[in-house]
Amino acid sequence: MFPDSVRCAVSPRHHRSRRGARPAAQEDRDDRYGGSQRTETWQGEEWYVRLVAGASSPGKRYRCPGCDQEIPPGAPHVVAWPEYGGVDDRRHWHKACWNAKDRRTPGVQRSRNAPKH
Repeated sequence: MFPDSVRCAVSPRHHRSRRGARPAAQEDRDDRYGGSQRTETWQGEEWYVRLVAGASSPGKRYRCPGCDQEIPPGAPHVVAWPEYGGVDDRRHWHKACWNAKDRRTPGVQRSRNAPKH
């Protein structure tokens, strides 16, 4: 249609951001750990709470501090830890147990030094 000697200047496409889109750093953080993270107040302390799909840690077993039952490998669950706590303070909860944490306690109380499973 056009002779080879005719060239058209084409402007590059512009990436248009979506309204309300999260910054890339936030998306990376959420995706890297397999779920979204938020902050909640519990027992007068700020806690980080992360929803975990479960598929990211096959073979690992965790014991829920809410019901003292095992969370099966690959099961979706919640990981929660105090704002000023370290890696050793993270606890894996069933989602229902985390949501009911103010209404119930396990029959057996485990210390921080007790085995996690």
